[in-house]
Amino acid sequence: MLDLNIQGFLITFLLALLVVPVIRRFCLRKGFVDLPNSRKVHKRPTPRLGGVAIWASTIVGFIILFLINPNLPEGNGLSGIFIGGTLMFLMGLIDDLYELTPEFKLFIQIGAATLAFLLGVRIEVLSNPFGDPVTLGLLSFPLTVLWLVGITNAVNFIDGLDGLAGGIVTIMAITLGIVAFHSNQPASALVAILLAGSIMGFLVFNFYPARIFMGDSGSLFSGFVLAGLSVTGVVKSIAVSVLLPVLIFTVPIIDMSLTVLRRVLKGNNPMSADNEHLHHKLLKSGLSQNRTLAVLYSLCIAGGAIATFIVEAHRTYLVLIVFILIFIASFSRLAKFRRYKELKEARQK
Repeated sequence: MLDLNIQGFLITFLLALLVVPVIRRFCLRKGFVDLPNSRKVHKRPTPRLGGVAIWASTIVGFIILFLINPNLPEGNGLSGIFIGGTLMFLMGLIDDLYELTPEFKLFIQIGAATLAFLLGVRIEVLSNPFGDPVTLGLLSFPLTVLWLVGITNAVNFIDGLDGLAGGIVTIMAITLGIVAFHSNQPASALVAILLAGSIMGFLVFNFYPARIFMGDSGSLFSGFVLAGLSVTGVVKSIAVSVLLPVLIFTVPIIDMSLTVLRRVLKGNNPMSADNEHLHHKLLKSGLSQNRTLAVLYSLCIAGGAIATFIVEAHRTYLVLIVFILIFIASFSRLAKFRRYKELKEARQK
């Protein structure tokens, strides 16, 4: 199985290396570029349809791997992940070209998540390391949709710095692949590695100074696939599944939580765009782009390492308690960060 994962990674990585330059030239010729403004970090028009290469490399890579190895491992819900992810990609592509309203995008996202749920991507039981598993029953649908839509948007939120979203997605995909592989979910592990290969091929052209952006098409597709894989490859099989996905998605969850809270406190639409994300805060504090990446990559790697350790250790009570304390302390510390003035003002009221 390890050889199959390596094959898949190499196929999607090489496909992305070949496809990204083609997409970049097409964008420059047609004028499909992201223009600089006060909310954005980049200083020059940059092609914004890198998500086309990410989606195409992942899907075509899976097809090629199937043709080479017809007996690929089967996994419940993978069709829902691919179909739902493709709907997210198409919506993101239209948004990259014509700019859709936040309300319409949310409607489509809920539809894609609902379709994935109907095709088997479901959080039905939450494992409980401190007692009996919790059967969700009727709560399965809303919780699954909330998780899929929430993580998809969380990944989309962090796509604001050269190499940031791509690097974070790669780390999370590799972590999910390792966890799924060691949890006897080879199909989910394979899809995670395919996505990691596509993103790494894209990252060759996306590190500072970026020559192309993934756009909403790339971030929404990647986020949805990761969210779906966390359900099929982690929640369904791990005894501490309640917290493992939170560990793996540490950076997007923290950024989205602080962003939504700040916007609500200011009376703004939680889905509206601004330049007050976690990476913006770090840049404004004096860090360079590369150091900002290093800080957020390190946080993501730490979360992934703890998740992997939990899977390997099997005895997890102490680790869970330590993680909860660390996560609460980290969140509180970030909330007190001197540039989150909205949170400070709310605390003083």
